[in-house]
Amino acid sequence: MKSGEPLTVAPDTSIRDAIAKMQALRTGSLLVCHGETLRGIFTERDVLQIVATGKSLEAPIEQHMTSDPVTISTDETIGKAIQNMAQGGYRRLPIVDQDGAASGVVKVSHILRHLVEHFPEAVYNLPPSPNPTTQSREGA
Repeated sequence: MKSGEPLTVAPDTSIRDAIAKMQALRTGSLLVCHGETLRGIFTERDVLQIVATGKSLEAPIEQHMTSDPVTISTDETIGKAIQNMAQGGYRRLPIVDQDGAASGVVKVSHILRHLVEHFPEAVYNLPPSPNPTTQSREGA
């Protein structure tokens, strides 16, 4: 798997600063790293929970990130990423190298873009519903 440069913050970054960075970079997540080592992920879902519960935006991000997130290694396949996402209900997976250093994030949109680019006929010819039914309607 490949991705762009990881967008990272340190564990002691305030939530306010993390949100500002997410807005400036127009991203929905940041990897929380100590040095290059991944410690967690902070997403817009975390932001919504913080705002909804009235938590302090001055708290360090490490108090509200997802610690030890499910990851995918740089040498794993898209199929493995899809499997991990489906099993955990994730929209993003951090990508790490063999030393645990963050190297990027794979998103559902990246996978969809890849599939459309490499298999356009198969994707564009899919039925609107993956499991169409032939049930008849009741009534007139």
